[in-house]
Amino acid sequence: MAKTQLNVRVDEATAEAARERALQRGVSMNRYIEELVLKDAGEVGQTFVEAASDFMKQYERVFAEEFGLDADGAPAPAGNPEGQPGTT
Repeated sequence: MAKTQLNVRVDEATAEAARERALQRGVSMNRYIEELVLKDAGEVGQTFVEAASDFMKQYERVFAEEFGLDADGAPAPAGNPEGQPGTT
């Protein structure tokens, strides 16, 4: 994969901390920063998935009623758009 050069400015204490952490991990500064960014991006993605899942659980009944789905998420039988048991 092609690499892009980035130039960043940080205070000396941050730069020193980054150097020490990279050294402790046995990786280059480039690799250390790349790993930090990838980890951060993964956490953001995971947070989004968890929030979306919570939202869907919270509004599951509303979606089922709106789109005529039964409790399993399958289309409700014809003539019974609410997915409710019929009375006969």
